[in-house]
Amino acid sequence: MKENTKNMLMAAAMSLIFIGLWDYFYAFPEMERQRQAQIEQQRMAKIPKLGAPDKAGAGAGAGAGAVAPAKPAVLSRAEALALSPRVTIDTRSLAGSIALKGGRIDDVSLKAYHQTVDPASPIITLLTPEDAPGAYYAEMGYLTGETESAPSLPTTETLWTADSDRLAPGKPVTLTWDNGQGLVFKRAISVDEEYLFTIKESVENKSGRPVTLYTFSRVARIGHPPSAGYAALHEGFVGTIGDVSQEVTYDKIEKEPNYTKTFKGIGGWVGFTDKYWGAVVAPEQNAAFEARYVAMGGATKTYQADTVSEPKTVEPGATAETTTYVFAGAKEVDLLNAYAANPGLKRFGYLIDWGWFYFITQPMFKLIDFLYKLFGNFGVAILAVTVIVKLAFLPLANKSYQSIAKMKEIQPKIKELKEKYGDDKHGFNMAQMELYKREKVNPASGCLPVLLQIPVFFSLYKVLVVTIEMRHAPFFGWIKDLSAPDPTNVFNLFGVLPFDPTHAAFIGPYLALGVWPLVMGVTMWLQMKMNPEPTDEIQKTMFAWMPVMFTFTMGSFASGLIIYWSWNNLLSIIQQGIIMKRAGVKFELWDNLRKSFGLA
Repeated sequence: MKENTKNMLMAAAMSLIFIGLWDYFYAFPEMERQRQAQIEQQRMAKIPKLGAPDKAGAGAGAGAGAVAPAKPAVLSRAEALALSPRVTIDTRSLAGSIALKGGRIDDVSLKAYHQTVDPASPIITLLTPEDAPGAYYAEMGYLTGETESAPSLPTTETLWTADSDRLAPGKPVTLTWDNGQGLVFKRAISVDEEYLFTIKESVENKSGRPVTLYTFSRVARIGHPPSAGYAALHEGFVGTIGDVSQEVTYDKIEKEPNYTKTFKGIGGWVGFTDKYWGAVVAPEQNAAFEARYVAMGGATKTYQADTVSEPKTVEPGATAETTTYVFAGAKEVDLLNAYAANPGLKRFGYLIDWGWFYFITQPMFKLIDFLYKLFGNFGVAILAVTVIVKLAFLPLANKSYQSIAKMKEIQPKIKELKEKYGDDKHGFNMAQMELYKREKVNPASGCLPVLLQIPVFFSLYKVLVVTIEMRHAPFFGWIKDLSAPDPTNVFNLFGVLPFDPTHAAFIGPYLALGVWPLVMGVTMWLQMKMNPEPTDEIQKTMFAWMPVMFTFTMGSFASGLIIYWSWNNLLSIIQQGIIMKRAGVKFELWDNLRKSFGLA
């Protein structure tokens, strides 16, 4: 009986200890987490939400945002610009204007970039007013969580007054609006020589009561913009919130709950990225804010990237100030890195989609850019990079080609094994592996340099696709743009016939067979003819057709990439030939070519 009582007491004690540990390590922390989540939820509920841009007063109060989607554009760009008085933007890199009605930055063109390689073609138009086709603009303003006696705030219909009609580097413009209720809003806008606007907003409270305000900034674009069509290129929402970069495509945002994705952090920026251009807003970099990516509307969506700050209370007689940055321009590598340093926009270089191999892609760009400054031609820089990559992989490539040379030496023995085992494939494979082991030959070693060069190849592909420095960069002859496919085409006899085969439905991309893709295919075929033919018939057929498949599938790639691959193949042929000659192995390229054409 005493033993049972002792066991019961021990069991009760162990249970109490277990319950105590459970409460300490799980239950109490979970309760605290839920309590904090509830507090955060209540806090977030007090923050007014931005909605689609509207004529009724986006940012006018807590209810701002619950509005109908923007109507489709019905005006020409010139007519839309004429709807508001404007302040002219004139810098070395930008032309455009700021609308005094609403205070939007909605008219920006890039002086240094043209639509085509023809310098007489129109310059790139980046930002466009809301009522025009392809509307795309940046906007700043205020929100309030007050529901009773809410002050009047600037809206899209507010007509600001300006102290100058021209914005230029070193010549800022200040916009002013008095709400008639004791609040005076000022917006001092400055711009550098490139693409960065600095907006210093202030609210002076001359009323007799405190006012609590949230500042917001947003970039909005109406309608799904045309895509550049590269699977490896991100286009859509982009930003850094805190220390984390966030990318969401236009299509994926529509799969999110309520078409919205929300983030929180201290410092950062949000906006949109195209292949070469970007438009973003960045709040103060040492302050917390909430960011959203959102799609609104029906058939024609309004896509919006916005930020809302923490609330600030402006006491009577006091002035509250905040700074917002707007970038609208070309994604030039050095310039983005400079903005990351000053004014300190977090991870701003990642406005460029460097990809998974960014640790290779970024150094690759720096190397090509250095060689470009040395030689004055990006095409020559690519040829030089190919030589440098070849030298870097030289030890591995030498071992690979030495293995291939040994494979050639043992071909007669492999032929004997094939005759010996006949249809016994298992026996033949086992004997062949023993032969490889005895002769110290690794048949897979020839693939190693190719596999190791795949990240290098992909990084060069990314550099050509995503960096604006490669845009409209010429080579020699007919190649005027290394970032575009070879403009010649064998199917229209290189321009003799008046049609473009690449515009054919479904198969158009596979008909982009210019001179350089053909050179690439031929050099790949020659390189494969230097190697022993596979003993397996299926592999033999596959390897025979591989250059043809690569030629058709890569014909539409950037010509700079095709030039790189062709030059790389040619260097590989020379390198392999030298190694085989040193190893005393017969150079069988010419014999293999004669066999291919039935001459042997």
